[in-house]
Amino acid sequence: MKSLPGGEDWLLAPVLEGLCKYESLKDGTLDLADIALLNDALSVRADNKAEAYRRHMAEKNG
Repeated sequence: MKSLPGGEDWLLAPVLEGLCKYESLKDGTLDLADIALLNDALSVRADNKAEAYRRHMAEKNG
């Protein structure tokens, strides 16, 4: 999987998911704690989706 060379993908993930605006990063409206919380929420959502899919497939395949 590719990522930005300076790790900026971690900073931009909430923007790309529509949770905040890029300008909020630039103007200081959001700080690193906010970005960390948003990224944690994105990770939890991804984990929950993956688990739901695994359970669905397990039920489907018996």
